Amino acid sequence: MRFVLREFEKIVCAVLFLGMTLIGFANVVVRYATHYSFAVSEEILTNGFLLLTVFGAAVAARRGDHLAVTLVQDALPRRAAQAVFILSVILSVILLAASAWFSWATLMNQISSGMRSYALGIPAWYYQVGLPFGFGLIILRYLQHAAEIWRAPRQEPQATPSV
Repeated sequence: MRFVLREFEKIVCAVLFLGMTLIGFANVVVRYATHYSFAVSEEILTNGFLLLTVFGAAVAARRGDHLAVTLVQDALPRRAAQAVFILSVILSVILLAASAWFSWATLMNQISSGMRSYALGIPAWYYQVGLPFGFGLIILRYLQHAAEIWRAPRQEPQATPSV
């Protein structure tokens, strides 16, 4: 159980990617065999890519592989660099929380309006339901990584040996 909690977003990404690969492959086979394609494959793959992106961002946030420009922070004295780090964490969490909130609002709008998907005709919120939770997971993983960075000793730049 601990493994599933620690690696949840990786498992979700693997299952999504496997499903998307199988659906895409089936669509190609049917298209070449019958000269028709599955109309639903585009809808499923598009929404799958959206979920894969959000849960993949959670993987990147946990590993610290998200986009970061630390040139200014690295050049600052220790206390100033810590202040910039804290500010960047706060602003990142605010942005992610806003994304979670807006995706939740979209989900509630889709549920209340009864909106349906264009190809399968299923409730559109089925595709949207993972997004707010995905953004919440990104916040959690980002804060985990930020705590690890905060606890780690800061590496001072090495002096370049003179020749």
